[in-house]
Formats: sequence, C-alpha cells, structure tokens
Amino acid sequence: MKIDLHIHTTYSDGILSPKQIVDTALDCNLDVIALTDHDNVLSHKVAINYIKENGLKLEIIPGVEINTIYKGFEVHILGYFMQEDNSDFESMLQFQQKARIEQTHKIIKLLQKKEGIKIKFEDVQKLVAPMGSIGRPHIARAITTSGGSSNIMEAYSKYINSSSDVYVERKTVTPHDAVEIISEAKGIPVFAHPIDVEIADTLTKELVNCGLRGIEAYHRKHSPAAVEHFSTLAEKFGLIVTGGSDFHAPSINHGTILMGKNFVPDWIYDKLMLEKRKIELS
Repeated sequence: MKIDLHIHTTYSDGILSPKQIVDTALDCNLDVIALTDHDNVLSHKVAINYIKENGLKLEIIPGVEINTIYKGFEVHILGYFMQEDNSDFESMLQFQQKARIEQTHKIIKLLQKKEGIKIKFEDVQKLVAPMGSIGRPHIARAITTSGGSSNIMEAYSKYINSSSDVYVERKTVTPHDAVEIISEAKGIPVFAHPIDVEIADTLTKELVNCGLRGIEAYHRKHSPAAVEHFSTLAEKFGLIVTGGSDFHAPSINHGTILMGKNFVPDWIYDKLMLEKRKIELS
C-alpha cells in the first residue's frame, strides 16, 4: 500500500485542483491520500465526488492543516477525520479565514504606500479556488504578475517575510487551541513537520496535554535522523506517527516527483485507522 497523508490543492496554496490531485495520485500509484489544505476542508467533497463519478479507486482521507504562530514560530497542526460540522471547528476555520483576508488587505495597502506596487485584493483572490485560503504564495504571485518583482522568490525575500516593512503578521489561533478543537470534533490532531519548530520537543509535551494524538515523523524535510528522533518522541508520549510529501506543486523540489515518493510505511495507515476507531468508541 502506498500512502501520502499531506497534500494541498488549489483550495489553499497548492497548484493542482482536487480532481488533478486525484489523477496525479493515481499516476503515482497511490492507494490512499489525505487532502490537508490550510485552514479549510472544501477540497474533500470535490475529490470524493470525482472519484465516484468516474469509478476510480483511491481512498481520500479528509484532513486539514491549521496554521498557527506561537512564540515566534510557525506551528502547523494537521487534523484527520474531523466532524466538519462541529460548531467549534467551523468557528476556528472562519476565524482563520477572516485573519487571512485581513492580513492580505493590510499588506496590499502597505505595498502601495511604501513600495508603489499596486495590486488589488481581487488579483490575489483569483489565484485560489472559490472560498479557499488566501496566503503568502498568492500575494507573492500577484506581486510578480504586476511587475513588482522579477520572480516569486524575489517577492518572498523582499516583501513576504517578517523583516519586510510591508509584511503584516497574521492573527491565528494557538496550536493548543487547534489541537483541542480538532480533538473535540472527534478528529486526530497531529504535529506537522516538527523539524521547522525549534521548540518542537517541549511543545509536543504541552500539546499532548491538549489532546495531541500524533507526530508527522515522515516528511520530505526530515532526514533519517529526524525521522528516528520524532518517532522516538512519539513513542515517548504514546502518539501515533504519520507521514506525507506536503505536496504543493509539480516541480523538481516540490512536486509530482515527491507525491508519494518519500517513504511512508504502510503500517502508518493501520495505526491511523486504529486511532480513528478508538476515538469513535470513546
């Protein structure tokens, strides 16, 4: 069995639509994928309906990735199998979406005032699927399209980083809140790519107290040593281990080459489903 439990679509900062993700996953001989867009769950129904309508064989696990900022660190919390109509879960997504829109409007104003770069909110909004999550990649693309930078990487380095005069930090829920709310929605909260968070070990202990159920030990950024470290950390706190490519776009460093290609043991799927059953019975 081939699995990939971390994939993004055009409903957040991915380049491929849910339908294209399904086709690509099948091309990569994947059996199970999780759609984990940032701060929304809109891609699930689109992908599942496409599979049913075309008689395709691919299991879709409903997921989400909640972006939080804590003590200056970007901390991402994955969630799987949430009750998407849970009121607290819906409220969290609404809060996150509102914060994304407010951040974008403020950055656009500063870009025009301080840098003379004129882009409209609609220029950013059209780069994401309807009702999807606007983020920094979309702002960077809009800046580049307007001629404000020669490429997206330059836009990031000059304008879309914390040291820039035009950058505005987004308001977010805390990782603790994200874990607790996913948990209360009968979901499985997982610490995503912990290698990016210097305080990951101590934060894991804090999040366990809020209901954390897993750690993403297998990730394209994780060396074998990192996989071992976070797997050991998971064992220490009685957590499951998950893994995925964190797929966004088809390119050498971040694309179809990597979708399903970084090794994720098939027993991870079994452990995830066992955890789901435990939650359902609790």
